[in-house]
Amino acid sequence: MSTIMTMSTMTIMISTIVMMVATLISKKTHEEREKSSPFECGFDPKNSARLPFSSRFFLIAVIFMIFDVEIALLLPMPITMTTSNMKSWMLISSMFLLILIIGLYHEWNQGSLEWSN
Repeated sequence: MSTIMTMSTMTIMISTIVMMVATLISKKTHEEREKSSPFECGFDPKNSARLPFSSRFFLIAVIFMIFDVEIALLLPMPITMTTSNMKSWMLISSMFLLILIIGLYHEWNQGSLEWSN
């Protein structure tokens, strides 16, 4: 037990020392004008860096992220089929897929999936 405690303490101490040294070494003493500009290429910016972007693109990106996460939740379903009760697995899988299909139909019906109007 004491060996584990000693090793844990040593690990925490070494990692803390490494983080402190890295923080001290990485500090910049002066900032350059080019580095603090929005475009770090050395040229002066011609336009504002805060240009508006298409809200349509943002909406489609959010929809993609939502369905992408749901696909990640669907992938382990066949693996869990062998270790769970078949009735409960079918009920949960059917409800999950039904919610996904209803959400997809709603997005399609609202016209959110069309890139241009």
